[in-house]
Amino acid sequence: MTEPLFREDAYLRRATARVVAVRDGGIVLDRTIFYAQGGGQPGDVGTLTRADGRVLRIANTVYGPDRKEILHLPADGEPAPEDMLGEDVTLELDWDVRHPRMRIHTALHLLSVVLPYPVTGGAIGDGEGRLDFDIPEAGIDKDEIAAELNALVDRDAPVSERWITDEELDAAPDLVKTMSVKPPRGSGRVRLVEIAGIDLQPCGGTHVRRTGEIGRILVTDVQKKGKQNRRVRIALA
Repeated sequence: MTEPLFREDAYLRRATARVVAVRDGGIVLDRTIFYAQGGGQPGDVGTLTRADGRVLRIANTVYGPDRKEILHLPADGEPAPEDMLGEDVTLELDWDVRHPRMRIHTALHLLSVVLPYPVTGGAIGDGEGRLDFDIPEAGIDKDEIAAELNALVDRDAPVSERWITDEELDAAPDLVKTMSVKPPRGSGRVRLVEIAGIDLQPCGGTHVRRTGEIGRILVTDVQKKGKQNRRVRIALA
C-alpha cells in the first residue's frame, strides 16, 4: 500500500521513498507526494531521482487496480527500469502545475456554494475547471457568479481537513454534493474538506490553506448541456 503523503500535507514538494514494485508500466513507492488521478483532478507530474543521480520524468500518477497502490508513470521514452526494486529515490513535484490545480479545486468548492444545486460532473485543469449542475430552467449571470465567488475568496477563510467514519457520512448524506462522483470508501473513514464558515464536503483532493490564496476568479462560460444541466467554467485571472 502506498502512503498518500499529499493527503496530510498538500504543500510537500520533495520527499524520499522506496520502490516496492515496478509493474503495469509504472513505479510503485511505499509513500508519495504525487496526487493520483481521481475525482476530476489530474495526476501529478514531476521527477524521480534515483540513487545514482539519474532522473526520471513522471508524466502522470494513477491508482493501481486495487486503489491501494499508486503508480508513477514515466514520460514517453523513459520506461520504468526493472532494476529499481528496493531502491531509495527522491520525488519532486512540478509545483507550477500542482499549485494552480489546488487553487482551482478550492475555487470549485466555493462555486458549489454560490450555486447550491446537485453537481452532476466536474473537472480540474491547469488554471481552469468546471462543474456541471442540475439546475431548473433559469438564466445564470456570469458576472453575478464571479462577484459572489470573489467575495468568498476575499474572506480569506481557512481550509482544513478532518476525517469521519463511513457510518457518520451515512447519517449525514447532505454532505455529498456530487451525484456522479462518490466519496472514496473502503478504509472505514472518509476525508472531509472544510472551508471555515462556508463549506463542508467529502473530498480526497489537494487544496490551498486559505481562500485568499486562490486569487481572482473569472467565470469564463456557462453552457446549456441539457434541459436542466448547466456547465459553469471558471479560471484563475
